[in-house]
Amino acid sequence: MEVQIRMWNKDLPTLISPWIPILLGLHMHFSWATTCPEECRCDRTFVYCNERSLMSVPLGLGEGYKTLYLHNNQINNAGFPLEMHNVASVETVYLYGNQLDEFPVNLPKNVRVLHLQENNIQTVSRAALAQLLRLEELYLDDNSISTVGVEEGAFREAISLKTLFLTKNHLSSVPIGLPEELRELRLDENRIAIIAEDAFENVTGLERLLLDGNLLTDEGIAPEALQTLVNLQTLSMARNSLTIPPPYLPAEFLVKLNLQDNQMNEIPLTAFHGLHRLERLDISNNQLQSLTLGVFDGLRGLRQLTVRNNLWLCDCNIKWVILWLKSLPATLNVRGFMCQKPERVRGMVIRELTLELIQCPNSTATVPLPTLLSASTAESATQTAFTPARSRPTPTPSPLTLLPPNGGEDREQRTNDPVGPRQESLRVSFAVLNGSCIQVSWVSTFAVTAYKVTWVKLGHSLITGPMLESLVEGKREGIALANLEPKSTYRICVDPLDTFNSYHPGDDTICSEVMTKSTSFNSGDNTTGPEQATQQDPSSPFLLAGLIGGAVLVVLVVLLSIFCWHMHKKERSDSSKWKYSRGRRKDDYCEAGTKKDNSILEMTETSFQIVSLNNEQLLKGDFHIQPIYTPNGGVGYTDSQRRNNSTEYCKNSVPESDTCHK
Repeated sequence: MEVQIRMWNKDLPTLISPWIPILLGLHMHFSWATTCPEECRCDRTFVYCNERSLMSVPLGLGEGYKTLYLHNNQINNAGFPLEMHNVASVETVYLYGNQLDEFPVNLPKNVRVLHLQENNIQTVSRAALAQLLRLEELYLDDNSISTVGVEEGAFREAISLKTLFLTKNHLSSVPIGLPEELRELRLDENRIAIIAEDAFENVTGLERLLLDGNLLTDEGIAPEALQTLVNLQTLSMARNSLTIPPPYLPAEFLVKLNLQDNQMNEIPLTAFHGLHRLERLDISNNQLQSLTLGVFDGLRGLRQLTVRNNLWLCDCNIKWVILWLKSLPATLNVRGFMCQKPERVRGMVIRELTLELIQCPNSTATVPLPTLLSASTAESATQTAFTPARSRPTPTPSPLTLLPPNGGEDREQRTNDPVGPRQESLRVSFAVLNGSCIQVSWVSTFAVTAYKVTWVKLGHSLITGPMLESLVEGKREGIALANLEPKSTYRICVDPLDTFNSYHPGDDTICSEVMTKSTSFNSGDNTTGPEQATQQDPSSPFLLAGLIGGAVLVVLVVLLSIFCWHMHKKERSDSSKWKYSRGRRKDDYCEAGTKKDNSILEMTETSFQIVSLNNEQLLKGDFHIQPIYTPNGGVGYTDSQRRNNSTEYCKNSVPESDTCHK
């Protein structure tokens, strides 16, 4: 007996040990099931009390749950029992969409993520946040929090806070006393107009700051307010009233800078100084017309630059931007550089501009085409002549003035300057041969190694085609530009290359806008002058419109005639065959009666009745109705016995001349 007891005592731990985990699991399961509030639904570590019209937090919440859903109820500040603060396992609480007007107290003491969006919270006290020592993420978006409603140093009580969202509130300044561990701060869509110098004091770890949609001005930002944010990586100040970028930006780690939708009209040369790690810069939707030379030189890490919807003025000050854009590496994506002024280049992409299209003060003026038309040409072509002044590095030459032709002849007038040297000139003429070819000819009084001829098709103040160019040897005196589109305007420029193998854009460049002839012009007599072509040309669109309109009218008349004929034919057919149809199908009835009473027998699928056509009383007498069938199953006619001197006839898909005797 003692031996058996000793054996049982020796084997007892071995027998019990496998059952210990099972028993613990059952205990935890039943203990959780009994501590789930009656108004909620519990699933593992989640408690679902949302959208139940609750006025307060349900009682009876036990340990073991990590996430508590209480959103979209009617919970107010009085609805948080003290026992809720002692629940240590809850880490995430959703309380958005309730009726809170103050920051709630008695929240679970170990909560890490707290959602309080879309309430009516107006005040935030230090005592409420002092209870949440482990709080890391706090979302207070879309409330009614004002600057005076935040107790000074309230957020600093949450010593573990790293993310603070205060979007869409009523703040007029940055809250005083932010926690030192803060990494992300969102203050967008508020009424902030002032950022004090000590607003971000001791918040050196902040990495992301959003101030979009506020009332910030240049004067409202203290000069060194942002300089203390040494670890800042993202700064967004869109939709404010800044006229220049804020000074002393944190330069060491800043990667993204958003300044769009402000009122900036200039960017100082040192605005982006030291931002070597900046990768994304957005200055869209401002009032910028030009940029200072070298303003982007220090941005060595830039990967994306957005400048859309500014008032870019494409004059001499934009030349450096053209050269800078063409020298950029493929790793840098620039968007939005498009001319807005002057009107002749409006809508053109600045990167695709050539230096010849940029007009500068005291440069060679482009003479309007109509003032240089020649009345007599051998090939009925439009002649345009230019004689620009070519200056040397030696003493300043006398200017050359182009005058309109008088009596069909081009005239040149040179200012007399007995001291200055003799000027050299280049004369260029453009002859429109037909709808697809323009002859460009030139005569130069100085040595030219080669000529660069560029041409591009113009639309409504925009370039609508690719820019083409061709190099011509200096000994040649012209080039024919073929494969052009008829009745299109082309801007053609001629740029000489001198004996020193260098171009002089703006000094020696001759540009003009020439329109090709229409296709109908080529089919006529080639000996007619340009005046006749000008008179015939405008009528071609009206002639085409007339032909199209006439054809459409004829088609409509034919279709209307066919429709009327078809309706007339159908009406006659219906009236001759089914005189008493009364809207029914022709297979639904049969006519019967005598010549005296003119009664009609309507036989439908389920019943029939006798109706008098002339509203007279039917003749007395017996009527005998007998269906008649043909051998093939259709309705036919056959003889039948006559009864009481009455006659009957049936009609169904047979000619009227046929009769049915009975």
